[in-house]
Amino acid sequence: MAIERTERARHEAQVTALIQKGDPVDFRDVFLTLHPGEQADLFIELERPAREFVYEALSPEAFTDLFEKLELDEQEQFIQEMPRPFAVRVLNDMFSDNAADLMTELPDDFMNELFELMDETEATEVKDLMRYPDDTAGAIMTTEFIVLKADKTVGATLEDLRELGPEAETIYYLYVIDANRRLVGVVSLRDLIVSPLDVQIADIMGRRVVSAHVLADQEDLARTVQKYDLLALPVIDSEDHLLGIITVDDVMDVIERETTEDFEELSATKGSSDINMGPIEAAMKRAPWIITLMFLGMITASTIGGFEDTLETIVLLAVFMPLVMGSAGNAATQSLVVAVRSIALGTINRKNVLKMIRREFGTGLLLGLACMAVIFGVITVLYDSALIGMIVGLSIFASLSVATIVGTLVPLLINRLKLDPAVASGPFITTVVDNLGLLIYFTVATSLLRFF
Repeated sequence: MAIERTERARHEAQVTALIQKGDPVDFRDVFLTLHPGEQADLFIELERPAREFVYEALSPEAFTDLFEKLELDEQEQFIQEMPRPFAVRVLNDMFSDNAADLMTELPDDFMNELFELMDETEATEVKDLMRYPDDTAGAIMTTEFIVLKADKTVGATLEDLRELGPEAETIYYLYVIDANRRLVGVVSLRDLIVSPLDVQIADIMGRRVVSAHVLADQEDLARTVQKYDLLALPVIDSEDHLLGIITVDDVMDVIERETTEDFEELSATKGSSDINMGPIEAAMKRAPWIITLMFLGMITASTIGGFEDTLETIVLLAVFMPLVMGSAGNAATQSLVVAVRSIALGTINRKNVLKMIRREFGTGLLLGLACMAVIFGVITVLYDSALIGMIVGLSIFASLSVATIVGTLVPLLINRLKLDPAVASGPFITTVVDNLGLLIYFTVATSLLRFF
């Protein structure tokens, strides 16, 4: 890591010096030797005058390689400051799926202006992709791919690849279509290279092709790519027409977005995890959850008020309220994470859902027994009160047992309602379980106090 930082600092100093020198030839000679990812890292550190120099020094085709490595919000910012002709040529050179993602984020007036200036074929492809619903295969697929005809020979196909390959996003998988553009087979690049030149594609293609429907959910696509270890996934319509492909780098982006979304849901920070977001906007996005949880907290206060007589009898009970609430909340959050992860990975089905519920409940029971034994001994010794130790111990045992069930069942029920199970966020579950823990605590205390 230290070597990487040192190397980046050296490159940054060298590039900055060449920009200040104002010599585009020397700048290109150095800058274009870097990987596009490194170019992007350096580019975002530049001030606007330096970025304008880069626009002048690089061709749009060379700049596109680094531009597609930028985050979407960075692309949105920089495309609006570029000279219009330069921006249009960059858009024409981008892969259609990436251009569609960017266009969706731009102001309507600016987007329409760019569409009018773009190449008609490229603009049509981008507009077609933008029509598909968000988070579906159609929204993330690319239309830059190579199709083969089954009756062509390997030799003729390799000649075609030399001509068409540079325009495609990937050539590691090549898909075979019939006269009606229906997907009928797949050939890997390795199959082509090792096969005799006079053999027809039909003789070497695989006929069982893993594919995705154009309206399939992006999470399902990611699971499919992972399951079959694919580098690309063909996208078809209801009649098996080949519409596009989804490459593994697109799937990695999907996994990142879905993971970020789940973390935001679990922590009640949906839409506000971007560190570049201002405090006002972040506060506005988090406020609904915080206010909702605040009102749920009022229920906790009401629960405590309902057992005022019990508290007055043994004031020491108040000391252990946070302990009971915290333990139950932690157990519920752990079960919640297990359930949400299982749902997200698609490992939950009708056959094993009861197994997971039993497992989590059994885990809660064992954790409850262990915590009960420990806390009973500690309280009995430190506070010289076996009664308080018994009350707190039994309460923690019951609370942890219930909490694991709540943390498991709530996301499962939400998933059954076709909603994102991550909305059963950690703070929400914790607040609900806090109330249940207090209710259990004071119920156990009130019951046991009758016998002493």
